[in-house]
Amino acid sequence: MNHSTIPHLPVIDLHCDLLSYMLEVPHADPAGATDMGASIFYLQQGGVKLQTMAIYSDVKPGSAQKAENQARIYRQLLQDYADYLMPVCRQQDLQQLITGSKIGTIAAIENAAGLCEEGEPLERAFTRLDALEEVLGRIFYIGITHHTENRFGGGNYSQAGLKDDGKALLDYLHGRNIAIDLAHTSDALAEGIFTYTAQRSLDIPIIASHSNFRGVWDHVRNLPDEFVQELARRQGLIGINFLRAYVNNERPEALLEHFQYGLDKGLEDLLCFGADFFYTKDFPDKSRHPFYFTEHEHAGKYPSILQALAGAGLEQGQLRKIAYENAYGYLSRLLPA
Repeated sequence: MNHSTIPHLPVIDLHCDLLSYMLEVPHADPAGATDMGASIFYLQQGGVKLQTMAIYSDVKPGSAQKAENQARIYRQLLQDYADYLMPVCRQQDLQQLITGSKIGTIAAIENAAGLCEEGEPLERAFTRLDALEEVLGRIFYIGITHHTENRFGGGNYSQAGLKDDGKALLDYLHGRNIAIDLAHTSDALAEGIFTYTAQRSLDIPIIASHSNFRGVWDHVRNLPDEFVQELARRQGLIGINFLRAYVNNERPEALLEHFQYGLDKGLEDLLCFGADFFYTKDFPDKSRHPFYFTEHEHAGKYPSILQALAGAGLEQGQLRKIAYENAYGYLSRLLPA
């Protein structure tokens, strides 16, 4: 196809860390153009119509307070930038986005340690989840872990699986239309989530919000084929991650290969964007720098990424699905009317 004719498509992205940037970095500017790849400036430049904003916590004392602080930042962000941003809590909010001028936002929780710390009664997780949902308006998904193990299960750099507290959290989420995110699970935890939700017939959507394919790049953060197949069976979503460490350390064109691999696996209706932009300037491990290839370094690059996908042979219908239609349809099923 002639990729010079590709329109400037609207974009929905499943993951960024703008909120933790605003919490942790002195004088953070959410509208600025240089510090953060998912700033309002870059979101506008890239045609982003809906950006998921994660609330991230560590597994250490103070994690719950950190989550609460980010929820307040989210509400303040919507107030301070009301001319540019709007919360998406219902289907009617979603419907306004594609042709409107504002950027939609929806919150997510990255690491259930932000719901309940290691020594607290488990019931705190449920009361905090309800309180956070009240503040945020809507929670798209919850990642049970991050890199390390917590009371609920094992993160992607651990061997632990689904623990009893993780099972209790899944039971609590039954029927609430909040997805569970596999982006930071250990393989054992992902297997436990699939098995337990099936055994208990739990009504819980399952996605991978910012994960790539292990069949393209062998990294524990990427999805093995058996999880890919199960996500397809459950009609989930897979948001492709732009971080160099999970794409390919040397080859920027490998990002296109992740998309093509997904298409070859029959995932045309699951693929979307989960870029995972976060503040990297003060990151102590210098071997990780640069975190992103220049071609994918901020949200303003979405038009050129879509052009590159078109140049690699993707059809316009496939591009629309990846850019926004898959995520839009999925959220339409989760959000209330």
